[in-house]
Amino acid sequence: MVLDLLENLGTYEALNPHFSKVVDFLQKADLAALPIGRNEICGDTVYANVMEVKPKSKQDAFIEIHRRYIDIQIPLTADETMGYTPITELPDAVYDTAGDAAIYPVGMPARDYFNVRKGEFTIFFPQDGHAPAITDAPLKKVVIKVAVE
Repeated sequence: MVLDLLENLGTYEALNPHFSKVVDFLQKADLAALPIGRNEICGDTVYANVMEVKPKSKQDAFIEIHRRYIDIQIPLTADETMGYTPITELPDAVYDTAGDAAIYPVGMPARDYFNVRKGEFTIFFPQDGHAPAITDAPLKKVVIKVAVE
């Protein structure tokens, strides 16, 4: 897992061969103006999901993991709290191949919680269980999905 300022994302390009596409997209895109839903960057290899999330408490959040995609999560309109638990500390869960996710029960606490402020991003790799979208107010965010290769 990575937490850093958005302006530093380029320093992580070596972690995945597709991260340069993300950096290029972020340099050109007006994130606030992106429409809700899927925004194409490079087909199924790299794309951005823009979403509006409703307020959610830690007790209402759920931990998820992905195998085929890395998540780069960027809060746009407010700060966001996220939970983190390494996959090695999570019990087995049913993995949905089509949705590329294993979802853990609502209310299962994460090991750690941290704040992601506007202007920051997180990167969650397949080994990172994460519980995003914990907020006190509605939030618009971007989740960039990057194929693991």
